[in-house]
Amino acid sequence: MTATAPKRSLILGAFAFIELLFYCVVREVRNESGGHPILGILAAIARILMMVFVFYLAFAIAGFRSAVIRGDIVLYLLSGFLLFFLHNAGVSKVLGGNSFTGNLQQHAPMKPILAIAAATLGALYLHILAFLIILGVLFLAQGQVGIHDPAGLLLPFFLAWASGVVIGLVLMSLKPFVPKLVQMVSTFYQRANMVTSGKFFVANQLPASWLPFFAWNPLFHCIDQMRGAMFVNYFPNTTTIMYPLYLVAGGIVLGMMIEFWLRNTVGRSTGKARG
Repeated sequence: MTATAPKRSLILGAFAFIELLFYCVVREVRNESGGHPILGILAAIARILMMVFVFYLAFAIAGFRSAVIRGDIVLYLLSGFLLFFLHNAGVSKVLGGNSFTGNLQQHAPMKPILAIAAATLGALYLHILAFLIILGVLFLAQGQVGIHDPAGLLLPFFLAWASGVVIGLVLMSLKPFVPKLVQMVSTFYQRANMVTSGKFFVANQLPASWLPFFAWNPLFHCIDQMRGAMFVNYFPNTTTIMYPLYLVAGGIVLGMMIEFWLRNTVGRSTGKARG
């Protein structure tokens, strides 16, 4: 009986953590929409559709449709903007959630890792629903949605979110000490993603001399790989899914080490003293 007691307590602790995480995710989704989850989903859909519509008109008026992948131009734009918003949401949710010195963290059940997981999973949930609803509307409007490899969309989609979370974790490690600098770097990075993510163009058409300016960005690889799975006549031969995969795997280990170190070293006065 003594030997099984720790195992039972570990299992119960895992179930308790999952239950608490579920309620925290629900809280984050409600807060995102002012208490109404449906409004949060509609806001996520409207944000993506607005950008797709604006650039669809720009592509149509400027006559650039022939310069992109042959296929549905809406799916082409959706693959870029969906992952762009999802990636930036991962960064901003980690930095903008309950910090290590926040008031909510003074309650015993709450931990920083729980607050981070709830904020980022809430963003992932909203964007998944938004993607499925947009695909459903396209199906009703067109009668079909021509996706070459639906299962191949999963890994780039997940890595776009996870790489944003990892980058947010790295910036979060500096936030208690230089909050203003971290805010500036975060804003600059998310604005730079408008260009360096590659959502406006096809990576295969980039000149070789330009690739280093984009290849450092994990979102650039995720968007290009997602388009490779989405369109039958496009094969992404200048990007790789392994780069964001390795970055996320290493970043998770580094992020857990950072979370443990900050939890044991950062006090409530740290952020105030450097704010």
